[in-house]
Amino acid sequence: MDEFFRFLFDFLSQFFNGFKLIFEGIVNGFISIFNIPEYIKIIRDYSSEFSGGMWILVVLSVVLVLVILILIIALIVFIVRKIFKLRKRVVEQEELLNEVADLQESVKKLQQEKDDIMAMKVSQLGLGPNDKAKDGKNPAAATSTEGAEGEEEQEEGDLTSKVDPNARFIKLCTLDLEYANYKIQDYGNNFTLEELSDNFRNFAASKLGLYYSKKMMNIFLSAIASTRLVILQGISGTGKTSLAYAWGKFVKNDSYIASVQPSWRDRTELFGYFNEFTKKFNESGVLAEMYKAGFTDDVYTMVLDEMNIARVEYYFAEMLSILEMPSVDEWIIDIVPSSWPNDPKRLVKGQLHIPGNMWYIGTINNDDSTFMVTDKVYDRAMPIDINEKGTPFEAIPTEAEKINASYLMKLFKQAKEEHPLTDEMYSKVEEMDDYVIQHFRIAFGNRIVKHMRDFVPVYVACGGKEIDAVDYFIARKILRKFEQLNLTYIRDEIDGFINYLNKLFGKTEFLECKEYLERLKKMG
Repeated sequence: MDEFFRFLFDFLSQFFNGFKLIFEGIVNGFISIFNIPEYIKIIRDYSSEFSGGMWILVVLSVVLVLVILILIIALIVFIVRKIFKLRKRVVEQEELLNEVADLQESVKKLQQEKDDIMAMKVSQLGLGPNDKAKDGKNPAAATSTEGAEGEEEQEEGDLTSKVDPNARFIKLCTLDLEYANYKIQDYGNNFTLEELSDNFRNFAASKLGLYYSKKMMNIFLSAIASTRLVILQGISGTGKTSLAYAWGKFVKNDSYIASVQPSWRDRTELFGYFNEFTKKFNESGVLAEMYKAGFTDDVYTMVLDEMNIARVEYYFAEMLSILEMPSVDEWIIDIVPSSWPNDPKRLVKGQLHIPGNMWYIGTINNDDSTFMVTDKVYDRAMPIDINEKGTPFEAIPTEAEKINASYLMKLFKQAKEEHPLTDEMYSKVEEMDDYVIQHFRIAFGNRIVKHMRDFVPVYVACGGKEIDAVDYFIARKILRKFEQLNLTYIRDEIDGFINYLNKLFGKTEFLECKEYLERLKKMG
């Protein structure tokens, strides 16, 4: 055994002596390099042999060595500083990631608080702080309702605790548990579109103190029948957000109000994003509401409040394309590039099916603080102008009612079958289109024609006249395009167009279009 230890000592000594020699060599090398006395001694030894010209070469040799020494020192300093700087950067990055995560949580909480405040404001529309609703109840004293909401929050918290802590979609997985045993309900709806229009109008007036004309109710229902994106535009204080919110109250499924922010630049603002630091998906309220709607057959409403405070075509572009697809089965959006085993059930291969029972209502104000809504958005939406406050009327007390989205779509389909756009009217619209192309170089495509064929029948089924529906539709969807022209140059053409409409439809008809054209003339 002694022989082995002697062997091991000699063996390892040979190995570590190599390191010792390397270290000694480096140290001796630096000592040799910076041994100034030795340099001086060498110069003295050879000084007697140098002539006048050779001393110049000696000086140059000394300068060269000094330059090399300075470069070596600078290189060492640079390497040391680089190492410390890299270490500092790594530490700063870690601190920055922690700070970003904290800020994201703060922003999320602040946004939720803002949405809650908005909901509280709109939920008491038409009521003062101490006023009573039309049914005699004081909203502030609804303690039983508050208790129920508290129980719901507690129940939601209990469900969240049952979600896999490693799951990246906490909200959506919680909804999976909440709706695990849910069965789609049939509410036994049997109303007509005209009755629906009247009921909604009376409900808004009798329960919320919001007054809208019969025509406005017909237009609203026709709009949601023609497209999934409705734009309510007009001056502030005329009840744009109120109309969308009242619709949610009427169908007993509160509208989700998403307050658009100026910083919205892409789809992540709408749906959320995956946080690489926390390995969690920051789910937005919009995404959660869409996911929840997929479990039911209820009517869901998503309100994009002040949607043009950011560029709509940036953050909503993907949704515009998806909602335009003819089949609801094709309404699929990518949320994440791949799937995890503990992802929500309705998130298949990282993709979410956009629910067919949800409508999107955007409110816009046209002022200096907002962006102009582009043709791309307007062509895919149905704009509704709300520029006047409603006139109060004696409303029939009407209660809210649950509505199956499938029944509502059935009524829309039935209206198209029973009240299709007449050939005579369509022929006049085509003739008017030729006139507009010839004089204003503006045309409308198949998309707008399809919207009109969906809009007009529902308006008629609600109790309106076909010509009034076509008049409103053309004014908002086609004549609106005139605003992008140079109004100074087309001012004389406008008078001719108004005369043309009088001959084609009659002087007492198409008043919306004529009023719009007269307003354009004044602007020019």
